[in-house]
Amino acid sequence: MLRLRAWILAGGLLLAGCTQPATPTPTPAATPLPPVGVIQAGGAVQASGRIVPAESADLAFVRPGRVGTVAVAVGEVAPADGVLLALDSVAEAAAVTQAQAAYFRAQANLAELQAGARSEEIAAAEAQVAAAQARLAQGSEVARAADVTAARADLAAALAAQQQLFDGPRDSDRIAALATLSNAKAALQQAQSAYNRVAWSNDIGARPESRQLQEATNNLEAAQARYDALFAEPDADLVASARARVQAAQAALDRLLAPATQSRLAELEAQVDAAQAQLDLLQAGARAEALAVAAVAVTDAGAVLRRAEADLANTELRAPFTGTVTAVEIGRGELAAAGVPVVTLASLDRLQAETTDLSERDVARVRVGQPATVLIEPLDVTVPGRVVRISPQANIIGGDVVYAVLIDLDEQPEGIRWGMSAEVDIAVE
Repeated sequence: MLRLRAWILAGGLLLAGCTQPATPTPTPAATPLPPVGVIQAGGAVQASGRIVPAESADLAFVRPGRVGTVAVAVGEVAPADGVLLALDSVAEAAAVTQAQAAYFRAQANLAELQAGARSEEIAAAEAQVAAAQARLAQGSEVARAADVTAARADLAAALAAQQQLFDGPRDSDRIAALATLSNAKAALQQAQSAYNRVAWSNDIGARPESRQLQEATNNLEAAQARYDALFAEPDADLVASARARVQAAQAALDRLLAPATQSRLAELEAQVDAAQAQLDLLQAGARAEALAVAAVAVTDAGAVLRRAEADLANTELRAPFTGTVTAVEIGRGELAAAGVPVVTLASLDRLQAETTDLSERDVARVRVGQPATVLIEPLDVTVPGRVVRISPQANIIGGDVVYAVLIDLDEQPEGIRWGMSAEVDIAVE
C-alpha cells in the first residue's frame, strides 16, 4: 500500500513537470489523500503477510494446582492426546476411590432389593409356617395325628437355619464389605498425604504423631477384618447353637405332647399368623418406593463418581492434536493458575501464509479456492498456494480496515519457519 501511494505521488510530479501553464498561478496547499485499496489491473491483489502454522494452541489447566510432571520439552513432537504436563493428584485419586466405593455400595443395595429374599430364606419361612401350623394342630384335641408332622417341620426349619451358616456370604454382602474396605483405603491415603505434608517441618527431626492417620489405619484394619470374616469358617458358637436347635427339634419328633389348653391354642394360632406374615413379606419383595429411592441413590453416586473422575482427568494437560512444543512456561513444583497458558503447541509440519494488511476494498474480490503465490522474503522463494479461509471479522491497523486471508501452500520449502514475513499475490476475477 505504501508503494502505491509513492507511485501516485511520483506520477503527479511528472505530470506537473511536463505541463507549462500560460501564466503563473499560486500553488494551492497540499490536501492529504484518503487510503486507497490495492487493485491491480492484471486481475490480482497484493498484501503483506506472515507464515503461520495450520494449527496452534496455547494450552492451560482448567483448575489451579502444583505441577508434578513436565513430560515434554521445547522442540519435541507431542502425539495427539499425549500428556504434556500433570498436576499433583493425590487428593483427586483418593476422591475417585471414595466415589467408587459409594457407587458400589449403592449398586449392592439396589441389587439386594431387586433380588428379594433368597430361596433359602423363603424355605426357612415356609418351614416356620408349617411348624407353627403343626403345633396348632397338635394342640387341638381333634388333631393329635399332627404331632409327628409338627415335629418334622421343626426339624426341617432347624436344618435349614444350620445350612445357612455354611452357604457363605451373599454377593450383596461381599460387595458392601468391599466398598467399605475401599473407602477405608482411600481415607488412609488422604491421612497419609496430609501427614507427609507436615512431617518435614518438625524441628527435632522426629515425625509428629497423627491421630487422623492412626484412626484411618485402625478403620482400614477393621474393614479388612470384616471383609475377611465373610469368608471365614462359621463361628463355633453359632454352629453349636444351630446344632442344639436341630437336636431339640429331633427330640420333639420323638415324643408326643398332651393336648393344649385354650390359652395355649390361642398362642399357637398367633404363632401361625406371625410366621405366615413373615413369609408373605419375604415373597412380596421390596416396595416400589424403596426400589425408586435405591435407584436414585445409584444415579447420585454415579454422578459423584463421574465428577471425581473428571477432576482427576483435569490434573493432566493433554495435546489436542499432534504438534511440536514451541514453548513451556512453567516448571515442576511451580503453581499453575487456571486458564493461564503454560504450553504452546503448533503443527510446524504444515505451515501456511496469512495476510496482515489486505484492504477492505480488495477482500471483496477474494474468494476461497482462488490461486495465489507467496514470496517468502527471508528465503527469497516463491511458493504457489490457494485461498482456504477469509476472516469474517476485520482488524484495524493504523486506521485502515484490513482482513486476514489464509493461504494453503502447495509445498513446504526448506528452511521455512513460523513468523517469517511474506508477500502474497492473489489472482482475482
